[in-house]
Amino acid sequence: MCRLSRSVLILLSTTPLAISQAAEPLELVTLVGTGEPGYSSDGESGSEAQINLPFGVEVGPDGHLYLCDTGNHVIRRYDRQTRQVVTIAGQGEMSGYSGDGGLATEARLFEPYEVRFDAAGNMFFVEMRNHLVRRVDAQTGVISTIAGCGRKGFSGDGGPAIEAELHRPHSIVMDASGDLYICDIGNHRIRRVDMRSGIISTWCGTGQATGPEDGARISPKTSLKGPRALAVDADGNLWLALREGNRVVKFDRIKGTIHHVAGTGAKGFTGNGGPAAQATLSGPKGIVVDDLRKLVYLADTESHTLRAIDLNTTPPMMQLVAGTGNKGDGADGDPLKCDMARLHGVGLDPSTGEVFIGDSEAHKVRVLRTIH
Repeated sequence: MCRLSRSVLILLSTTPLAISQAAEPLELVTLVGTGEPGYSSDGESGSEAQINLPFGVEVGPDGHLYLCDTGNHVIRRYDRQTRQVVTIAGQGEMSGYSGDGGLATEARLFEPYEVRFDAAGNMFFVEMRNHLVRRVDAQTGVISTIAGCGRKGFSGDGGPAIEAELHRPHSIVMDASGDLYICDIGNHRIRRVDMRSGIISTWCGTGQATGPEDGARISPKTSLKGPRALAVDADGNLWLALREGNRVVKFDRIKGTIHHVAGTGAKGFTGNGGPAAQATLSGPKGIVVDDLRKLVYLADTESHTLRAIDLNTTPPMMQLVAGTGNKGDGADGDPLKCDMARLHGVGLDPSTGEVFIGDSEAHKVRVLRTIH
């Protein structure tokens, strides 16, 4: 995976994104996808390429955009300079589980949901239907499994992660020390892989679909209701969107406690412009933290909107950033007039503040950016 020169990085920079449209007018623009599900060959432009159910989106260490083309069972890269799309993991269209030890482009995947990178530029992604996490070496392009044995279940704590059973893992993050955290959603747990030893353990969650209570300890004895999406902030704290719990909580790593930040627990689409803790959410399945601007973005999947928790205020406020609340495939332009369809992925360019959206059932990847 290539690194960008300083001159290229300057070309990628734009005016930083602001949440207030009154202060900084925003636009929502389609980068990849025609709106029709399909699988286009490599080298096509983003505007002509067909994708199928894009979920996780992430800006890689090379400055380009990586997306989970979930319905096609591949990871693809959108080059932000040439605007071309190429497949970098998976054979495309056909699902399966094969290829470890060989090139990632020759492997078979089964519904990759989220993609991340470590400090060395190695790529990690979670395959929900294969119940595992895989890694692509940045230097060789070789793929390997690092967590999960491919069977659905719950087992393996205290042993090698590649021998453990997971149950529909959805989201992954890596902390500053390089350890991997997995939303093991079918087990209502967050699992942790020590990347030095390869040992897996339950970091939080009992397996019961309840909680957590505000102020609860980060512990395998604390229950989590539907842990679906993880993010990490600059201070090393983890943020969790609970899909069934319709809430967002923050794991304070220093205090060792969990704190309620957004959502009442009831399913709904209310509270925009008011305190985040009093708002209702609708099955959030994606989350990312903008540390510079002190915003937490949510893919609020079942309200078909992108929402943001504004941490600049006390208490934090909930804002509607994009979407109308209606399901559809809206036209580019005003983000608050654009229908979206069950978005799952949300990613961030921390330097520009641009927000990338996996608009899943519209079969598009969109970017929210300042008009310039």
